[in-house]
Amino acid sequence: MARIIPFNAVRPTRDKVCLVSCRSYEEYVTAELAAQLDFNPLSFLHVLKPAYTNQETVSFEKRYRQVNQKYQDFKTEKILVKDKKPGIYIHKIITKQHSFTGIIVATSIDDYRSNSIKKHEETIAFRVQLLKDYMKYSEFNTEPVLMTYPDNKTIENWIFNRTQKLADFEFSTTKKEVNYLWKIDDSIEINWIQNIFKQIDTLYIADGHHRSAAAALLSEDNENPENVAKDYLLSYLISEHNVKIYQFNRLIKDLNGFEKEAFIEELDKNFVIKNLKQQPFQPVKKHQFGMYLDNEFYSLILRKEKLIFKTALESLDAQILYETVLFPILAIIDLRDDERIEYVSGKQSILELKKTIDEGEFEVGFILFPSNINEIKALADADLIMPPKSTYIEPKFRSGIVIYEL
Repeated sequence: MARIIPFNAVRPTRDKVCLVSCRSYEEYVTAELAAQLDFNPLSFLHVLKPAYTNQETVSFEKRYRQVNQKYQDFKTEKILVKDKKPGIYIHKIITKQHSFTGIIVATSIDDYRSNSIKKHEETIAFRVQLLKDYMKYSEFNTEPVLMTYPDNKTIENWIFNRTQKLADFEFSTTKKEVNYLWKIDDSIEINWIQNIFKQIDTLYIADGHHRSAAAALLSEDNENPENVAKDYLLSYLISEHNVKIYQFNRLIKDLNGFEKEAFIEELDKNFVIKNLKQQPFQPVKKHQFGMYLDNEFYSLILRKEKLIFKTALESLDAQILYETVLFPILAIIDLRDDERIEYVSGKQSILELKKTIDEGEFEVGFILFPSNINEIKALADADLIMPPKSTYIEPKFRSGIVIYEL
């Protein structure tokens, strides 16, 4: 049973939302970040990075308290206003390639603990603790966890009918994305959609595993039982067919001492290899891999005798590449921390990957076929964990549009 509840969101006023909302500050190059902070006093970046004008080294706790103080300043100045009535929110994002529509709600951390909300990625304890402290001292969250639910015609029809009305927000970004937001605060309608979700057995985390784990830690440390906000998690629920999953391609800095010919001989034990010269190869199905090495592209097709898998993890292309190439041949043990490997989103073209390798820092690149939602669900259902950087999932969210206070 999927339990969802409405909440009193804090949001920018309609006239300011396009100026307030921002990407994560980590996505901005230095010059762009400086320009935003220098020339846009309404940007939520001022909340996320209040130390920009004060470069002294401060503790994490002090930094996070500064975030909260700047957040309170935005509320005092009526840049951000808290909804008087709790609601749920339909959020539509139109990018150059895709359109995503989902529901922003609060989901139960008890459901997360009981595995009614399932995960497929491993978390890093240090990062989880940092996020937990960030939430504790900033006292808000503006990055919803992306969760999927099974395609549901009733929910789809309701969203379609609801989005025919005038949106509370409608604005474009400098990335040429359009955002819409509709608030639903009618108690009868909310109760109806809650009952629909109660009929759904499981939600699957697509993106936001560290935020989920951090929220669960924060809930355990809740010193005020009356603060039920800490028992719930800001979430964006989207139907399975509406997420977009890309792969992460791999770049490796060296061949672990192998000469090119010897390296290809090792690959030949597990793959049928074809040299495509200057013709880029993009895998079109599972168990196919592209490789770029020494100014040439190759196709690598997993040999038929290797197509024997006992678990969903063993059949995952990212795991196959690790077990047949990265670990045994290239001696890359830790996919998360080894400095010899880097990851490039599958949104980036193969020619960009080629250019990066040609510049000399990397020696070989591997191109994967993206996973699908059924693979993610199979892993989660079996309590298995994907290798790091297996998926790049959209939609991605802007900060400062809908804020959940803790």
